[in-house]
Amino acid sequence: MQAKDLKRFDSLAGPLLVRLLPRRKKPATAAAPGSVLVIRPGGIGDAILLIPALRALQGAYPSCRIEILAEKRNAAAFDFCPGLHAVYRYDEPGELRAVLRGRYDLVIDTEQWYRLSALVARLVRARRSIGFATNERKRLFSDPVPYDMKEYEPFSFFRLLAPLGIEAPAGLDVPFLELPPAARERASHLLARLGEQPFAAIFPGASVPRKEWGGARFRQVAASVALAGHAVVVVGGNDDDDVADAIARATGAVNLAGRTSLVETAAVIGAAKVLLTGDSGLLHIAAGLGTPALSLFGPSDPAKWAPKGDGHRFFASSLPCAPCAAWGTIPPCDHQGSCIDADPAEVARTLIQMLRAE
Repeated sequence: MQAKDLKRFDSLAGPLLVRLLPRRKKPATAAAPGSVLVIRPGGIGDAILLIPALRALQGAYPSCRIEILAEKRNAAAFDFCPGLHAVYRYDEPGELRAVLRGRYDLVIDTEQWYRLSALVARLVRARRSIGFATNERKRLFSDPVPYDMKEYEPFSFFRLLAPLGIEAPAGLDVPFLELPPAARERASHLLARLGEQPFAAIFPGASVPRKEWGGARFRQVAASVALAGHAVVVVGGNDDDDVADAIARATGAVNLAGRTSLVETAAVIGAAKVLLTGDSGLLHIAAGLGTPALSLFGPSDPAKWAPKGDGHRFFASSLPCAPCAAWGTIPPCDHQGSCIDADPAEVARTLIQMLRAE
């Protein structure tokens, strides 16, 4: 079942299903958990931004067994967080059954709005459960917690640890992602032709059309960067290969789109001087590796999703209806095409400034 179909099913059947299950009672005592299941459906970006909270959970309970219930499209993100004991995928029936057969001291549902993950959390055999109280899903948790739509997402995830007495830090320690040595070696091999030359990584893809900026605009920026004497490396998946190939042919950029795994792509981003991207999972990987990012926002709110820190820059849409995305959904709109209206010339100037920064 596609993500959009799951969302539709959730909106139609989720409220009723939530009411059919009994409330989870809060336990009389709250001992330190020996086993925790963390549920994280959705895309790569949310999974990446969850990792600082996972690291805090590992630090608070070093002997605790922490397992993840993710899905196919984001499970690889947890390769950046060593020490997890298992990563299951709920869209693999056998793996979901294994989770439901298990027992846990605690289950933490990190989904922000949709109810199906809360239903799974309620069905898991656990003494205690924590989740966001954003709708009727709150009745399924022993410890429902508030959610702030304007708070940078890693700190929203830290709210889920508050019932355990784990406080959110004043700021994120960067880097908070770990790259496997093999991925670093692969990236070094792929980038060997650049020598020690600093380069800009460009990801021209997007998960939805409204977040696309367009291959021609990315190509214009890459050409300006190349004319300024800087190297460009294009990254992405197989779906981005045509656009990436066009950029490479026009500018001499190194095209790695479709040629690297997620951790290898991350290693390339980690070696870059700066990453240019829309609101994407690779944006959050750059933030987690300490690579400055220049990001392009359309329907998403940069207050919620743009990386923080002096090294990062972003362009927000000037459309009067932006930002409009909420709870992972972009509402229907009369506006046609991309919601990103950044000027390529200005983006290129900013990217070149970031490349030349000390």
